Amino acid sequence: MKRRQVILKLKTEARKQVLPFEIIELKRHTGIKIGNTTKTLGRHSEIPNKTVVKFYQQFSDELGSRWWR
Repeated sequence: MKRRQVILKLKTEARKQVLPFEIIELKRHTGIKIGNTTKTLGRHSEIPNKTVVKFYQQFSDELGSRWWR
């Protein structure tokens, strides 16, 4: 999955649930903050699907269980 698609899906869901969304550019990664949860995403153009699912799971406390389905 494309990196832009991953970020867009997170941003869309955060807006849908009226949660603050922030992108923080770091040296080699991009930090994504939703509510009180901050996680980093590597700057690769393509991200493997297994990695995307695991990344989405890290935001399940803020966005709910299995929100990405």
